[in-house]
Formats: sequence, structure tokens, C-alpha cells
Amino acid sequence: QVHLVESGGGLVQPGGSLRLSCAASRSINSVTGMGWYRQAPGKQRELVASNLRDGSTMYADSVKSRFTISRDNAKNTVYLQMNSLKPEDTAVYYCNAKVVVLSYWGQGTQVTVSS
Repeated sequence: QVHLVESGGGLVQPGGSLRLSCAASRSINSVTGMGWYRQAPGKQRELVASNLRDGSTMYADSVKSRFTISRDNAKNTVYLQMNSLKPEDTAVYYCNAKVVVLSYWGQGTQVTVSS
């Protein structure tokens, strides 16, 4: 089992930046993949970025070139650097860990982009 805790959300103006962190309760070295999802009010949860054990990454088209996912295995932490934020990035952001066929979620952190 993996317990995930997100942090780093908040209110930011359009064009600003935030870095989200996801701390895992155990080593993520053997985790199949780590990802960030988001869910805006009235919308389905969507994948924002993922980082697989082999180091490959994937981004949703809407965040390419603006968001960067990274991991620090020594700290059991995954990050999401978000730059050039837009109002449409407003959502609750969730961290996800996939261990073979099992999927674990954090409690989410709110990101609000508004002037």
C-alpha cells in the first residue's frame, strides 16, 4: 500500500507558477508509474502528467511546454512544476501511484488561477 500526501496548491495569478509535491509513504523506486490528475468543478478527472519507472513522461496536450513532472526517489516524492498558469488550470490536483494493477490516490490539493 502507498499513502500519498499532496502539497503546494494555492491561489496564483494568471501567468504565475506553482510547484506541487506528492510525498509517498514508501519507496517509489518500484512503483510502476506516478502521475498527476486534476478535476475541475463539473468535469471528469483527467490525467495531466505521468512519469513511469523507466523515466518516460507523458503530458496532456493542454499543459505541454508549461508543466513538468519529476521525481526524487531518495525523498519518495514526485513534483509537478506548473508555469504560465491559466484560469482553465483551476482544479483540484491529485497525485496517483500505480503499483502493477493497484492504484492509489492522495487527498488532492486545490489550485486556483485567478486575478
